[in-house]
Amino acid sequence: MNKKVQFLGLGLMLLSMVNCKPEPKKNEAKKEVKTKVENPAPVVEHTVLNKKPDGVTTPEGMVWVSGTTFKQGAVNGDKIAMDHEKPAIDVIVDGFFMDATEVTNAQFAAFVKATDYVTVAERGIDWEELKKQVPAGTEKPHDSILKPGSLTFKKAKSSVPNLYDFSQWWNWTIGADWKHPNGPNSSIKGKDNYPVVQVSYEDALAYCEWANRRLPTEAEWELASRAGSYGTIYNWGDDVSVLEEKANTWEGEFPVENTIADGFELRAPVKSYAPNAYGLYDMAGNVWEWTSDWYNTNYYKETKATNTILVNPKGAESPFTPNNPLAKERVIKGGSFLCSASYCASYRVSARMGSSMDSSLEHTGFRTVATVDMITE
Repeated sequence: MNKKVQFLGLGLMLLSMVNCKPEPKKNEAKKEVKTKVENPAPVVEHTVLNKKPDGVTTPEGMVWVSGTTFKQGAVNGDKIAMDHEKPAIDVIVDGFFMDATEVTNAQFAAFVKATDYVTVAERGIDWEELKKQVPAGTEKPHDSILKPGSLTFKKAKSSVPNLYDFSQWWNWTIGADWKHPNGPNSSIKGKDNYPVVQVSYEDALAYCEWANRRLPTEAEWELASRAGSYGTIYNWGDDVSVLEEKANTWEGEFPVENTIADGFELRAPVKSYAPNAYGLYDMAGNVWEWTSDWYNTNYYKETKATNTILVNPKGAESPFTPNNPLAKERVIKGGSFLCSASYCASYRVSARMGSSMDSSLEHTGFRTVATVDMITE
């Protein structure tokens, strides 16, 4: 669903979605050489870090993701893959550690307690800064709207013929934040093991800095989700009939009725479903997860045209969304409890969306990664 330039209330304006080695030892130079050959297919010399180095201990709560060469993006046979996932590109990604689960409320609370951090959704709103992100001439909203808050989901009362009009199920809610994810009257009390949500890109980066971690690149996230299965649509294979056993998604008519066949209507506690082959939970559904890559709808096409294999790619050099050129969005991955077969089906591994860096929503969280050098310095 593309972000509208129409000012649909503060929160809807901020919402930006396009769809519902070996690790070198210290002081050892990393080898990366592109070799020219007669065959147009590219060849890259690079010793991939696929095994965890001897003597390195996996940090608590994380798992090792083996590095390899693979095709990132839409796989053959995925009939609902979108243009911004195509064509698949050849990448080489070194091994790294990744959080087994999304960052939880308890973990984020520990960060806030230690740092007194205030999330974007809890801060006052600066209209002078905000108006830079909307078309010139946009009128300033009433002061009663310009108060701290975030976006919350609401069911529609009847069938929605136009699923591109996301204003039908998103509300700008004053008082919504990570401690009150569904609005000021909601709470995370007793939900320590739920994924933290209502966190912006800035909030996720602040947590990473405190924890000595970083956000994954899109390539790292996709490699981790695939967990050794490089040609399947989902991280468990190609059988969508087992979806309710594998992930927390929307089942029923979106956004009117959720049958709760998978056991949850909204967010689920982490580890509610079986992990993938690497021991990673909720790499499909539950909540969207921030990555560090700029969201650029042309990234896959432009990369493919260069006929190169990318080593540890960090995504597009700059953001680009044709329907909103003012947007500065980052890629989010994994889908959420709002993804349905009729809407976005973003529980597919290659599925991606763009989200504005200052946006926070009740279905968006994150998990972190660490490279070997980060934990051995």
